[in-house]
Amino acid sequence: GAGSKGSCRIFRLGYDDVRYVILAQRCRDLWGELEDAAGERLLHPVPQLTFGAQMPTVADALRQAGAPGEMLSAQQAGERFPGVTATGPVLLEPASCVIAADRALAVLANALPEIRLGVRVTSLADDGRRVLVSTDIGAIDAGHVVVCAGPWTAGILATAGIAVPATATQEQVAYLAPAGSGPTPEMPIIVDYSGGSPYGLPVPGSARYKIGIHHGGTAIDPDRQVQDPDEVLSRRIEQVTRQLLPAFDPDPVAVERCVYDNSPDTDFIVDRIGNVVIGSGTSGHGFKFGPLLGEWLAALAAGTGAQANLDSPAGVGSPPPMFALSRFRPG
Repeated sequence: GAGSKGSCRIFRLGYDDVRYVILAQRCRDLWGELEDAAGERLLHPVPQLTFGAQMPTVADALRQAGAPGEMLSAQQAGERFPGVTATGPVLLEPASCVIAADRALAVLANALPEIRLGVRVTSLADDGRRVLVSTDIGAIDAGHVVVCAGPWTAGILATAGIAVPATATQEQVAYLAPAGSGPTPEMPIIVDYSGGSPYGLPVPGSARYKIGIHHGGTAIDPDRQVQDPDEVLSRRIEQVTRQLLPAFDPDPVAVERCVYDNSPDTDFIVDRIGNVVIGSGTSGHGFKFGPLLGEWLAALAAGTGAQANLDSPAGVGSPPPMFALSRFRPG
């Protein structure tokens, strides 16, 4: 919960990198297992429209992974989804979903034996045998430590001599209400690669629509967050609403600020250094991969699991080399 806020997120298979498509396919199965264990639906199927410059690359990656996708003309998209204005060809992604993020976090919290809220970790010390975790209420001695502190991860790891090149940016999302009093048309998820990277999704159980600008915020110190709306981002979101979402009032009914934990290449950082396991750099697109990231972190902490093989659908193993911290080291 450190890196983002809100009751819902996007689950999608579509990426412009086939490796992420394959990982998302695996993760969809893990979400299904969590839903079965919880006895409730956490992923609500919602079709997605993807458009913009990178859309053909996304379509090709889906094709390579054997994932569903269908090209629509702007007219076809408008006929099916009159609440969205498309100005060119779009990719329809039928396997996308809206994640009930608030319920997913509640399910996970209920499954844990103990959560200590409001405790701040001040430093780590790994002597090669054990890790001493210093907190504001005392020290904890552990065999292994998993650090997934969102935008605070790099600072905590630095106390153990582990350099992680992550930066925090403060982002903004808005919640829109329908513009008229009539019925709201069926709304898809949207991901726009035409410039500025806006995205949007319907809020489950509500007539509202959530919209944001991916990587639109500025760098911050995570201990000095500002919760007031950012005027620049507010104007950009209003402009996108007027351009793409004619069925919604561009004046939002609510605004939320959140913080991204960004790696330099926007790929995740999932690795183990000594007795410290690192989960970092989710860069605003990590929630959908939560179950898979959890499997990897557990495998790294336990020292089990072979390196993940992206060519095989069986098993999750450990994270593939593309997420290793060593990729940022010179040479």
